[in-house]
Amino acid sequence: MPIDADELGAWLRLLLVPGVGRQAARRLLQALGSPQAVAAAPGDQLRPLVGDKLAAALLQDSDDWTRARDSVLAWLQGGTQRQVITLGDPAYPPALLESPDPPLLLYVQGEARHLSARAVAVVGSRRPTAQGRDNAHAFGQALGAAGYVVVSGLAQGIDGAAHEGALAAGAPTVAVLGTGPDRVYPPQHLELARRIAAQGALLSEYLPGTPPLAENFPPRNRLIAGLCLGTVVIEAALRSGSLITARLANEAGREVFAVPGSIHAAQSRGCHALIREGAHLVESAAEVLAELGGTAMPPPAAAPEVPPPRDADPLLDALGHDPIGLDGLQARTGLPTPTLLARLLELELDGQVARLPGGLFQRRVRA
Repeated sequence: MPIDADELGAWLRLLLVPGVGRQAARRLLQALGSPQAVAAAPGDQLRPLVGDKLAAALLQDSDDWTRARDSVLAWLQGGTQRQVITLGDPAYPPALLESPDPPLLLYVQGEARHLSARAVAVVGSRRPTAQGRDNAHAFGQALGAAGYVVVSGLAQGIDGAAHEGALAAGAPTVAVLGTGPDRVYPPQHLELARRIAAQGALLSEYLPGTPPLAENFPPRNRLIAGLCLGTVVIEAALRSGSLITARLANEAGREVFAVPGSIHAAQSRGCHALIREGAHLVESAAEVLAELGGTAMPPPAAAPEVPPPRDADPLLDALGHDPIGLDGLQARTGLPTPTLLARLLELELDGQVARLPGGLFQRRVRA
């Protein structure tokens, strides 16, 4: 049932009073029953719950709440499949409700029912290797095909590839925003966001009009972790928002999975740290599904060993699976520079080799 203006105004008043955070707001709601009751409560009822300073702030009026209510109502009326879900709403996602710090209000564009489905988060570096991007797409596609909603943060790199993989499987995916529900960040993902809203949902806890402020993205990560049974990290540096998501998932009692990578790649060090701390090491989505009790297909029967085909490419063998520079490849192959560059270009155009920043090359394989 759509929220009415008076109830919306009471929720926003509770959220926007300076100094009243989510924990104090939930304490008030638990004691008094509703945001309307909080707004109507006298000071002697409020002071024992939140102290003198916050009680005084709650008793003051402000035009900010009216402006915020009007902006939310304008957003709701400005498009289809837009919805505000409050903490007490039956449509509130159960997994998020059971997390340590659930938001009071959720702004949803798309099908809200996807927020309550079995979900797995796939997160990682904004600047992944080509192989990391391929892995994220493959995990998103396999998890979506197995019936899971893929949740991520719409960021460049791993997040976007995971969303794309789920969409390619015809599965719903949820993008949790660090902006208001009417803003897309990064702007390059505007079309991707439209496709996600049509096939899944966009989710935010921030007021319409909220720009991409740096301080809003770490709290956004707790929603990604809280919505999901588990979080898969694919390529993350040691100081990474993805590690925040993994930590929050662990604190919420959810599973954490990490995909290992090259020991020489900075993007892999965060995943390796997670594995050392007890995260599940996974090399395929099937292993994630098996751990979560999903519908992973049984592995194919092992094929008998056969000798390498005669047309096996020695340059691919020389590349290995770690990034390598031109000088290193020349030392391994003995090929002259023009021949080596020509072969690398052929393999790049064929999708078997990726050209990385810093003059490095990396072999690409199907995850």
